[in-house]
Amino acid sequence: MVKKARRGRPPGSKNKKSEGNIGKGGNVAKMEVGQLRAYIEGLQNVLAKKVSEQRAYFEHQLSQLGGYVSKKTSAAVKAVTPNRTGKRAKAKPKYQSKKDKTLKWAGRGMTPVWMRDEMKGTKLTKEDFAIK
Repeated sequence: MVKKARRGRPPGSKNKKSEGNIGKGGNVAKMEVGQLRAYIEGLQNVLAKKVSEQRAYFEHQLSQLGGYVSKKTSAAVKAVTPNRTGKRAKAKPKYQSKKDKTLKWAGRGMTPVWMRDEMKGTKLTKEDFAIK
């Protein structure tokens, strides 16, 4: 007589799939409140332990990666990202009034009114007001 092949899991297998069973605790719906609290505390402890292990592992991996950065690459990164605030130094004056020595102009922007007034009707040019 030939034995028929059995379907499903072999007897005594540990991977039984049954709803409501969680580990050794049994069915959660049938547990008492005290048992549930103890079970939850146990799960929280296991979770905290695993999180700390993973954190330590990833921090170790990150610290090892930091050793691969050479001085040249760190200098290149600094060159790409400058630390400028976007402010410029005030331009030094290049031109000064002939009549009033306190009036000065850096040569940027529109010609000042005092320079236009002094040049009007004369042969003076902008270079005549240059500070030497």
